[in-house]
Amino acid sequence: MGVDWRAVRAEFPALERWTFLNTATYGQMPRRAVEAAARHYAHRDELACSDFLSWFDDADRIRGLIAQLIHSAPEDIAFIPNAATALGLLLGGLDWQPGDRIVTLQDEFPNNLYHPALLAARGVEVVEAPWSEFYPSVTSRTRLVVLSEVNYTTGFRPPLQEISEFLHERDVLLYVDGTQSLGALQFDVRRLRPDMLAVHGYKWMLAPNGAGFMYVAPALRERLHPSVVGWRSHRDWRRVDNLHHGAPEFKSDAEKYEGGMLPFPLLYPMGASVEMFLEIGPALIEQRVIDLTTLVREALRRLGARLLADEGPHYNSPVVAARVQGADASELARQLKQRRVLVSARHGLLRLSAHFYNNEEDIERFEAELQPLL
Repeated sequence: MGVDWRAVRAEFPALERWTFLNTATYGQMPRRAVEAAARHYAHRDELACSDFLSWFDDADRIRGLIAQLIHSAPEDIAFIPNAATALGLLLGGLDWQPGDRIVTLQDEFPNNLYHPALLAARGVEVVEAPWSEFYPSVTSRTRLVVLSEVNYTTGFRPPLQEISEFLHERDVLLYVDGTQSLGALQFDVRRLRPDMLAVHGYKWMLAPNGAGFMYVAPALRERLHPSVVGWRSHRDWRRVDNLHHGAPEFKSDAEKYEGGMLPFPLLYPMGASVEMFLEIGPALIEQRVIDLTTLVREALRRLGARLLADEGPHYNSPVVAARVQGADASELARQLKQRRVLVSARHGLLRLSAHFYNNEEDIERFEAELQPLL
């Protein structure tokens, strides 16, 4: 039986008033996610937080849902407030030596440029390679490659499976930021084998700001020490009547990286959205996104825009970037917003990003509103 996409769309009230093609900036939260947060607050009032330890059982259930989504084990998942936290944990936990090298791609998201650059003070070389020079940039001194699965500006999607195989043959760690892809595109850690995958859920996963997770591969967990240590770091932390004093004994699970209390009002909505993805089916969601993205590209071509996807390979992603000759992308985005059509501009490119809650009428209205502005 097919998916009733109209019923799915009805979960997103903002779409009744806006033509929204901007999930790469912010995802719309479904009603069920908002209701999940409201239920949590009501539950707090009902029991005066007396059952707070049971909330961690709920967190473990959400951990399991995320693991199901990316084909991992629940113990591989730790909750984080944003992707920068995960990268900071990784960079801070490795024993860097002068001459070590980190490789990333040109025009990466600032997270993936700023923090690695700070390691230059310790003699670490950071290489921002164009895609054409990526593989030669990985030398015998390379210890880590930092990539986004989908580039936030251009929509470029590097071939992760090919890259992962290349890096594992050379014992180079692979960090992947999936914030601009997970929720729209399927991700299988068994096949892609990142050492760490970090996702802030407020875009394609349709979660609140501050709700995110990281996958940490078992082999990496054996060598990567926690950088945040708190009352939940000791493996017996649930014994709150008699918490351990002294140096903590860490669990082997990724949970050891969480340290302290969890942001439950954010996790319950993220869990509700992940349940929605699993109910619909990640494969069906990806196909829906790809079909809508194809229509977005066709509309832009009719308007005379130049698409990066037409100029090179590896742009098979839901983020569509285009150059509109003779027009300022930021000004176009501003004028479209006045017409209640939301897109974005990044580095001179007009950027559109359709999710499964969009429909054909959204794209038709975008085209009709942009045409007179050109």
